[in-house]
Amino acid sequence: MGQAIVVKVGGSAGIDYDAVCADVAGLVAEGRRVVLVHGGSAETNRVAEALGHPPQFVTSESGFQSRRTDRQTMEIFTMVYCGKMNKMIVGKLQALGVNAIGLSGLDGRLLRGPRKKAIRAVIDGKRISIRDDLSGKVEKVNSDLLTLLMDAGYTPVMSPPALSYENEAINVDGDRAAAAIAQALAAEALVLLSNVPGLLRDFPDESSLVPRVDVARAEEAMALAQGRMKVKVLGAVEAVQAGVGRVVLADARVEQPVRKALAGHGTTVQ
Repeated sequence: MGQAIVVKVGGSAGIDYDAVCADVAGLVAEGRRVVLVHGGSAETNRVAEALGHPPQFVTSESGFQSRRTDRQTMEIFTMVYCGKMNKMIVGKLQALGVNAIGLSGLDGRLLRGPRKKAIRAVIDGKRISIRDDLSGKVEKVNSDLLTLLMDAGYTPVMSPPALSYENEAINVDGDRAAAAIAQALAAEALVLLSNVPGLLRDFPDESSLVPRVDVARAEEAMALAQGRMKVKVLGAVEAVQAGVGRVVLADARVEQPVRKALAGHGTTVQ
């Protein structure tokens, strides 16, 4: 069997999960090894509002935005990501003949890393330190388990949370988690799908797509990136630096989004 392709599909509004699943199913039918990582941010926001615990977001001193994850938010996050979103995607793949298996980073210690001791954020121009946040980053991936599953004919469908070194569920960024998975599997490619065509020079003008980013000039790309795209570019650069063949930031609103990304539609980071 060849190298794996890691596909991360975001959780923002407008994403065509049917098209993503159909494309993954086609690749699997051709004998390709695929790990599908997914988000669920828009649905988590909707459910959090409905449950009376509306989402909060914080911006770090370096300009990265993240979800404020207190204990109740973590419960909602886990319910949506590991439950509704994961099983929705697994169900779609099973209907297409793919023997998909849904997993979170907690299962089999698939994703492990440190919980942040504190988050330094800027709110209304003031620097504050938040210490009760359940978030962190991925440092270790149980690639042996993923390889075991793929060798046995299963297609892993993965989502955060991860497991901290203190054995707590922690919220980790899905794009950077996907980059860590791609690195651990020595993937031939990592495809990061979202509701934009890739990195835009003049956001939100979709005709201003940047077709290629040279890792050696990553700071220029980071300066262009707006909002969530900053983390995607950072994850892409980290993955390439760690040995992943290439990363493509591409559109999840089109037919055959994975194949199109692999064919160069989007922003290729190398």
